[in-house]
Amino acid sequence: MVSKKSRSEIRRKKHMKLRNRFSGTAERPRLAVFRSNNHMYAQIIDDTVGNTLVAASTLQKDVKAELEKTNNVEAAACLGKVIAEKAKEKGITEVVFDRGGFIYQGKIKALADAAREAGLNF
Repeated sequence: MVSKKSRSEIRRKKHMKLRNRFSGTAERPRLAVFRSNNHMYAQIIDDTVGNTLVAASTLQKDVKAELEKTNNVEAAACLGKVIAEKAKEKGITEVVFDRGGFIYQGKIKALADAAREAGLNF
């Protein structure tokens, strides 16, 4: 009998494969995205020293106040705009996009597109 691996386990393996290919540096940090069933999280990380430079999520009061739901495409687009604005305040314009093993469509794509429109380059 063949046992089927869980989606989360498959995503975790994909993410580790992606992480072997690139990492964030001081000049070009990594924009890491995670989405749960209820919320989305984005952070900009410098992997050389292991620091989170900027973080945003749909749990934050200012972001949550603008949204009707915290787990749809509109919420992802809003989060992308917020993380890009925070990054620009810190002087970060170039990043490496880490989709976290998720497929690049829907919420992940909306977040990436909104971050690009708000001024991040990747």
